[in-house]
Amino acid sequence: MKNLWNDAEAAHYQTDLALRAYSSRLLGCDKSLVLHGGGNTSVKIREPNLFGEEEDILYVKGSGWDLETIEEAGFSPVRMNHLLRLAGLEVLSDPQMVNELMAHMTKSSAPAPSIETILHACLPFKYVDHTHADAVVTVTNTPGGEVRIREIYGDTVVVIPYVMPGFDLARVCVGEFAKQAGADTIGMVLMNHGIFSFGATAREAYERMIMLVSHAEDYLKQKNVWQIPCLPEEVSRKSLRLELAVLRKEVSTAAGFPVILTTYMDDASLAFSRRDDVVVISQQGPATPDHIIRTKRIPMLGRDVQAYTQAYQQYFEQHALHAREKKTMLDAAPRVILDPELGLCTVGRNAKDAVIVAEIYQHTMEIIQRATALGGFLALSTDELFAVEYWDLEQAKLKKGGKPPLFSGQIALVTGAASGIGKACTEALLARGAAVVGLDLDPAIASLFKRGDYLGLCCDVSDENAMVDALEVCVKTYGGLDMLILNAGIFPASQPIKSLATDEWRKVMNINLDANLALLRECHPLLRLAPEGGSVVVIGSKNVPAPGPGAAAYSASKAALNQLARVAALEWGADNIRINILHPNAVFDTSIWTEDVRQSRAAQYGLSVEQYKKNNVLKTEVTSRDVAELAAEMCGPLFAKTTAAQVPVDGGNERVI
Repeated sequence: MKNLWNDAEAAHYQTDLALRAYSSRLLGCDKSLVLHGGGNTSVKIREPNLFGEEEDILYVKGSGWDLETIEEAGFSPVRMNHLLRLAGLEVLSDPQMVNELMAHMTKSSAPAPSIETILHACLPFKYVDHTHADAVVTVTNTPGGEVRIREIYGDTVVVIPYVMPGFDLARVCVGEFAKQAGADTIGMVLMNHGIFSFGATAREAYERMIMLVSHAEDYLKQKNVWQIPCLPEEVSRKSLRLELAVLRKEVSTAAGFPVILTTYMDDASLAFSRRDDVVVISQQGPATPDHIIRTKRIPMLGRDVQAYTQAYQQYFEQHALHAREKKTMLDAAPRVILDPELGLCTVGRNAKDAVIVAEIYQHTMEIIQRATALGGFLALSTDELFAVEYWDLEQAKLKKGGKPPLFSGQIALVTGAASGIGKACTEALLARGAAVVGLDLDPAIASLFKRGDYLGLCCDVSDENAMVDALEVCVKTYGGLDMLILNAGIFPASQPIKSLATDEWRKVMNINLDANLALLRECHPLLRLAPEGGSVVVIGSKNVPAPGPGAAAYSASKAALNQLARVAALEWGADNIRINILHPNAVFDTSIWTEDVRQSRAAQYGLSVEQYKKNNVLKTEVTSRDVAELAAEMCGPLFAKTTAAQVPVDGGNERVI
C-alpha cells in the first residue's frame, strides 16, 4: 500500500483540523481503504468557549461527507466531557444517542456527527483513523480470522469481535481496549468491519494505517491468494441492448419505479460470474455490514427477477413480523446481478447510486475470492445482517431522502446535443433527474458535462452503424431508454428551388429525415420497455405549417419528419409510447442560425437582425432554453395523456396563427 503523505502539501495546513482534513482525504482517495462515505476520522482539540473557558472538543467526520473530498466544514465538533459521560451509561438507545450528539455540538450548522462518535472520544489518542480496508476485511471474514489477525499484528492491535455500530460497540471497545492495549498498541481491528489506527499527529495516525494495512496485504501475498484469476479479455459481438432493457424493465417492476441498470463486462466481472462456486460464495453476505444497504444480502444470479424476489421474501420472512412495517419498495429489487454472459449489473434509483453499488461490489468480489482461497469467505449471520439492514438509523436516513426528482431512474437520448436546443434539452433533463446520453458530430460532446448521469458520444446519426453502436453503449451504461429527443438537423443556406442541387436536397433529407427514421425504428423496442411508458419529442420547425421562400429542402424535410412522427404516434400508442412535436422559430442561439443565415433571412423580410429576432406576436425572443424546458415537460406526467400534439414555440407567428 502506497504512502501518499507529502510534506510539501501538508505544510499548507497549519491547524490540527486542517491537517485532519488533509490526511482524511489521503485515506479517502484509496478505494481499497474507503468507499463512498465509509470510514471515519477524528481529532481532539482544546478550544475556548464563549466564556473563555478551555474545552476539549472532538471533531469527527460528519454524516453525508466523503473522506475523499472532506473539508474542515465536514467535521462535527462535539464536547468531549459529555461524550465521556455518555460512554459511562449502561444503556443508550440509538435515537437517544443521536439526540445527545446533536445537542452537544458547538456549531449548530455542522453536519450530524458519526454514529461512532462516542467510540472515537473514548480512544486515548489525539488522531483516530478508521477504514474498511479490503485486505483486513478479507482476513477477518474467514474461519479462524481472529487467529490470523493476531498472527499478523501481535500485540500492536486490539481485536474486537463483531458488534453492530453504535453505543454498544463503543462500550465493548472501551472494555476490550482497557484489557488488551499495551505500550505497543497503535491500532484496533473490528472483526467483519474494519481497522483503526491512532497517533499523536495526523501523519502518525495516517502512516500507521498504511503500515497496518500493508501488513495484511503482505500476509495475503505470502499465502498466495493475492492474485485473482481472471478470464482473458473478450469483446462481445452480440447485441445485448434488448436483453438488458427487458431486464431493467423487470427490475423496475419489482422495485415499483424506474431504475438505472449499469452493465460491466470486464474480464474480472465475467470471471467472477462464471466461477463454478458463484452460487455459494455470492450468497453469503457483504464484506462489511456498512455495504448491505447499498448491495443487499442476496445478489441476483442470472436474469430471473421473480426467483430473486421470492428468495428475498423468504429471507425477510425469517425475521420478526414487525419488520414488515419497515420494508421499502426497493427491497424487493436486486442491487447486484451476476450473469455469466453479462458479467456484473448494478441497480440504482439514479446513475450515481448504480455506480456506487458497482464500486462496492467490485471490491467485494476481490475480498470474497481472496477469502475463499485463504480458507473460505465467512460473512455475518443473516440475523446480524438483517439487524443492520433494518436498523432504525438507516431507515431514518431513507425517510429523510425526500421525494426523488421527476425523472429519477429514467434515461434520455438527445441528438445534436453539443449546442443550442440539444444542449439545453440535456441540461433540462439532467436537472429533472434523468440520465442523459448526448449524440453529436462535435467531439466536444464527450466532455460537455462531467458527471455520472451524462454520457456524451461522438456520433454521426446519419451513419446507421454508428447510431446502433451508440444505442448499445447507451443501454449498457444505463439499462434502457425512456425518452428520445430528435433534435439533430441542418439548415442550409437560403436558395431558390431553381438553384437547388439534387445532392444538396439529398443531404438535407438524409440528415433531417432518413436519420430520424432509422433512429425511431431502432429505439422503438427500447421505448416500449420503458417502465413508465416511452416518450419522443421531435424538434420540428415553424416551416412545417408556414414555410418560407429559399428553404425548400429544409421545409420539406421537416414536414416529412412531422408526418413520420404523426404516423409513429398512431402506430406506437398501443405500446404506451407518446410522440409530440415542437415547432420553434427564430431560435437564434443555435448553431443552425449562423450570422449569414440570420442576415439572409432578415433581409428577405426587410428587417434588421434585431427586429427579426422579435418578429412575432408577443415581440419576444425565443431561446434554446425556452424550447428545451417545454420538451422536457412533454416527456413528463403533465403530458402523460397527450400524443401527436404539435406545439409552436415561436412567440406567436401570424402566418401560423
